Amino acid sequence: MQALALPLHLLAWLGRQGTRAVAISALLGLFLPQLSALFRPYVGEAIFVLLVLAFLRVDPVAVLAHMRRPRLIFLAFVWMQVAVPVAAALLVTAFGPASLQPDLGLAVFLVTAGPAIMSAPAFIALIGLDSALSLALIVAGMLLTPLTAPLIGGLILGDTLPIDALALGIRLALLLAASAGSAWVIRRLAGTPRVAAAREHIDGLNVLILFVFAVAVMDGVAAHFAETPLLTLGVGALTFAVALAQMGLTMLVFARTRRDQAFVLAHACGNRNMGLLVAALGGTLPDLAWLYFGLGQLPIYLLPWLLKPVATRLAADHRPRDGDHIAAPGSS
Repeated sequence: MQALALPLHLLAWLGRQGTRAVAISALLGLFLPQLSALFRPYVGEAIFVLLVLAFLRVDPVAVLAHMRRPRLIFLAFVWMQVAVPVAAALLVTAFGPASLQPDLGLAVFLVTAGPAIMSAPAFIALIGLDSALSLALIVAGMLLTPLTAPLIGGLILGDTLPIDALALGIRLALLLAASAGSAWVIRRLAGTPRVAAAREHIDGLNVLILFVFAVAVMDGVAAHFAETPLLTLGVGALTFAVALAQMGLTMLVFARTRRDQAFVLAHACGNRNMGLLVAALGGTLPDLAWLYFGLGQLPIYLLPWLLKPVATRLAADHRPRDGDHIAAPGSS
């Protein structure tokens, strides 16, 4: 056991660095093309492990507190995973299938049809808002994505959807069931108290896997920049613009909701779990779609820092009204 003391200590330390370490990982991927090519074949496996770790960290009590008042969760889900992707499908149709490259249409599908990223509660807790609400949104999205994503894929991509819509739904359902089941088995074998006590170690392992994932999805980005710098910069700027547009529209749609909660919903809508859909598609994408997927990780990891002053002001300005229930910011 003494031989494991130092590695476990380092793993816990890495877990305490949390989202800062993850953000650095995303940037390192741009400068480690050799590692990117090495890790790319394991994107699917990395996503599976990330899902297992995320389910292992789920606090059922915090989720149930929001599920008992499901109206906001339901409306947010309908907006995020029905209204937004359907609007995107209509825009794609308006441009005409012949004028839109299939891989660009696939990028539109990835960035609108998926649920919120699994690390959303960690980002939300970091900026002091309601991470339990973020977690409840993820659970609802993960449960229903196998039903909605194939329909959205058919609307946006039509015959160019890489796999059959039914097969996509089945793959998503199996991926989620396998990851949730694995987490349940680990929790049963180790015991809930031991899993709770290992929280920092789980976070450290999460950071390591996120490093592998972030580096892997950056495969080819550096080469793209060397060959077509303007296109690469344009796609990078587009990923930020799409994320901010989804966030801004969500804030407007939920303007009558408490502003701090509206920000949580906006963060979820603007930061989609594209990796989940990539895994369901077999871990491969056309060249341009992969470029968008890789660069799309940058706003996911950088926007929480850029927008933290706004979120902090929302948290400070919020004054509870009679009947309001506020979950603890760190309850994730």
